[in-house]
Parts: sequence; C-alpha cells; structure tokens
Amino acid sequence: MSETPEASEVPSSPVPEEKPKPARWWPLFVIVVGAAIAMNLIAAGSEADRQAGVMRCIGVALLAYAALLIWLVLLSRLPAKPRIVGLAGAILVPLLGFGLLEIKGTSGDLVPIVGWRFARDELPVPKATAEIAGDTPLQIVEGAADFPQFFGPNRDGKLAGPRLARDWDSRPPQELWRREVGAGWSGFSVKGRFAITQEQRGETEAVVCYDLLSGEVVWSHSDTARYFTVLGGLGPRATPTIDGDLVFSQGATGILNCLKLKTGERVWSVNILDDNAAVLPEWGVAGSPLILDELVVVNPGGPTRRSLVAYRKASGEPAWSGGNNQANWSSPVLASLGGVRQILMFGAEGVAGHDAKDGSVLWDHSWKGGHPHVSMPIAVSDKEVFVSSGYGTGAELLEIAKADDGSFSAERAWKSMAMKAKFANLILLDGHIYGLDDGALACVDAATGRRAWKGDRFGHGQILLVADALLLMAESGEVVLFDPNPDEQREAARFAALTGKTWNPPALAGEYLLVRNDKEAACFRLPVKAASGE
Repeated sequence: MSETPEASEVPSSPVPEEKPKPARWWPLFVIVVGAAIAMNLIAAGSEADRQAGVMRCIGVALLAYAALLIWLVLLSRLPAKPRIVGLAGAILVPLLGFGLLEIKGTSGDLVPIVGWRFARDELPVPKATAEIAGDTPLQIVEGAADFPQFFGPNRDGKLAGPRLARDWDSRPPQELWRREVGAGWSGFSVKGRFAITQEQRGETEAVVCYDLLSGEVVWSHSDTARYFTVLGGLGPRATPTIDGDLVFSQGATGILNCLKLKTGERVWSVNILDDNAAVLPEWGVAGSPLILDELVVVNPGGPTRRSLVAYRKASGEPAWSGGNNQANWSSPVLASLGGVRQILMFGAEGVAGHDAKDGSVLWDHSWKGGHPHVSMPIAVSDKEVFVSSGYGTGAELLEIAKADDGSFSAERAWKSMAMKAKFANLILLDGHIYGLDDGALACVDAATGRRAWKGDRFGHGQILLVADALLLMAESGEVVLFDPNPDEQREAARFAALTGKTWNPPALAGEYLLVRNDKEAACFRLPVKAASGE
C-alpha cells in the first residue's frame, strides 16, 4: 500500500508578485493647467473690476491647492512615504508661514502684502528739532508757494504754476531730504516753510509739522487714538487743512483738532463721531476738513441731519448740519451750481449738494453702494456734476436743474464705464476728465462719457495739474510727468521718488514736491522752465 504524500510536499506553482501601479500624474497636470487657464480668463474679464478679479483668482488658487492635496493623498498612486511627507509639508508649511508672517495690507487691487509678523516698525512720537520763522512766507514761485489743503488750494487738483521742465534726464529733480515717518495715508499741507501731515506713532495719532527745506520736526501734536484694518492699513487718512494761523486735522477715529500753525498748540478739539451719534466707517474717517468762510465743514455721517456738519473755526461750536447720508471716504468740496454756492458730498447712499449757508440738502442722487465712495465730485459747469467710483461702477454726469421756485433736482445725463475712480481724484481740463481708471491713466470726454484714450497702468495713486502738465504719483512710488492731450497719452518724464505702496496724495509748493507713504517722506525740488521755454 502506497503512502499519500503530505500536503506540504505537494509541489505548488509560484504566485507572481503584483506590480505596483504607476503613479497617476495626469490629474496634477489637469489641476495646474486648469487653474492657470481659469486665472488668465478671470484676468482678461476683469477690466471693469480688477479687485473682484483678484479675489476670484485667490479663490481659484485655494481650490487648486485643495485639489492638489486630494490628488496627492487619494489619486496619485505614489508610495505611502512621499504621500505622507507631502501631506505633512502641505500642512506644516502654511502653519509655519502663519506663525512667522502676516498680511500687512493690500495693494490697491487687493493683492495681499505679506511681512514678518514680529517686525515692529512703528516710530515714537517725534520731538521738535528745528526752529523756523513763520512770519515770512516762502516765496518759491510767486503766487504758488502754498498748498494749504487736500488736493490743492481750490481742492480741484489745479495749480497755476510753476511751469515744469520736461527733461528730467539732464535736469533731474533734486532731493532735499528724506526721512522715516509714521504710518498713515495723509498728504502734506504747506504754508511758508510749515509742511504738515498726520501719522500713527505707536498708540497715538500725531499731527506733525516739518520744515519744508530741511525735513526737521518743527512741532507735533498727539492724541491717544489708533485705527487699523488689514485692507485699509494703519493710521490717519485725512490731510490737514491750513487756514491763516490755524491748522485743522481730522483723525481716523473722528478727532477734529484746531491747532496753532506756529506751535501746534491745541485751540479746541471735538470727536465728530461722538458729537453727532455717528458710526465709525469701516476703513476709518477719511474726509479732509473744508474751510468755508468762518466755518470748518466735516462729514461725520450721523443720522438726523448729520451727514455734513459745520463748526465755528474760532471756538469749535456747532454752526449747522444737514443731510442723512452715511459717511464714506470722500471729502466735501465747494462748488457753484445754479448760481448758488453749494458743498458737494459723496456719501454711502449717493452724492448730494448742500446749501453752503445752512447745510440743507438742495438735491441728491442715489449711487450704487456696497463699495467705497472716495473720489470727490467735479462741477463740470454751472449745471453739471461728474461723479465716479470703482469696483465696476463707472461714472455719471448729472444735470442739476434749478426750478423757478428755487428748488433743485438732479437727473443723469449719461453713464459710462470709461472712468472708474477707486480712490484717485480726477482733473477737469478743457472739457475732458483725466485720471486713473481703476489704476490706468485715461481721458474721458466730459460731455459724452466716451473714452478718448486709455494708457498705461500706474496703480491707485493721485494726480495734479500743474500749469500745463499732469503730475502723477503712482502707487509704486514713481512720479510721472505728462503733457495733457485728449488724443493720446504723452509721457514727458519720470523718476523713482519712493519705494513701496504709495497711496498718499502729493503736495507741490512752488518748485518743491512733497511725497510720502506709510513709511517715509521726501522733498524734491523740481526743475522748472526758463522764461524762454525749457
């Protein structure tokens, strides 16, 4: 009888090893290429609203990042070790970045600006280092020495002189001084050798007076106040106003000061938000004070006839108030319409004309909300007002009609997307509007709203008309000179004045150009034309 072999002795066929499937790379390619295509399409279609386009691109980038993680963990077929390492890196790197870095602000198109989280670059309250004679006005160019308020002597961005030379290669602007300053988006106001701006200095908001020629501190006045948002940045937003021997400053949290020009000593002070039961706007108080005869006019935006408020210059006592429009970030501007002196105010709900005698609303026109209203309205004629805002809204020309009984009404004459002023103020010259159309220099026919031309991008800066030249302060810190022409952009000269984001409006006191941003300020002497020309 034969024996049955043990099961273990039965020969068996070898089982072939299963080969690992190759890595699946095509989803990675689809995600990266798809995200790039989507961002390019968004950028191409964001002509009307670049800020919305940037936010959509950030959303696409976040979705692509999430899709890459899903591919890595579930779809890549990579070995376990590289998947684990990749996932750990995708988690730890953002956490490390969050621990070391923070968003310090954004560009005018809402692109985040990132800096070290623990960097402390705030400056102490400045102390006086210079003494200047304030009794003698600085005669730089006759009739054009002072720049006493936001957007120039008449708050229209127009200066009678000097006539600037065009060749900055052979005759470059001369830098007189450069210094660190506290954060803020204020510009300079100038009278004689007093150059005054506002800055954030630690936990205090400071009004600082510098010597125009040396940059040394003449005096400073401080209030305990601080305003900061990631989008809007740190510090005061308004530009001081000089009237006679007084200075009027408006802080980001509502503090309105009346100070002595020569010493900075406080004459009176009031918080316009508290005084008028108003709410602090989302990006702080930004309206620069307007001088009207013996009054100083501001826009707290409170309810019950507190849209626009006038205080007596000498005492700070309330004089009148009018309107119920909540405040945005535009400044009041004086105009004459229908033979009546009016104050134009661009608020949260729209634009209005207030009677300069008592602040009452003569007419108003609603305007799309949900985004900042910043650029000041322009009186194009005795019966026309131009208004513009960014974020895809555009511009309108309003016809202001005066009835036989003296009442006013406003009706839209045209609407155009050719000029979208985010926070740049605009220049009216010979029937055309010059300015930054969502960051690009452009020219629009004021009568029709049709675009004459659209030129290069300079970001969200500011512009002045100096005699026969347009002087542009670009967001990059460059100063660019143009010959205004309704047919085409004609650049004449440029130079790099500052580095970094520059939203602050420039000031030109004769030949002396004052520029600043949230970190530094500088003064340049610009070359001017000789009597015979260049």
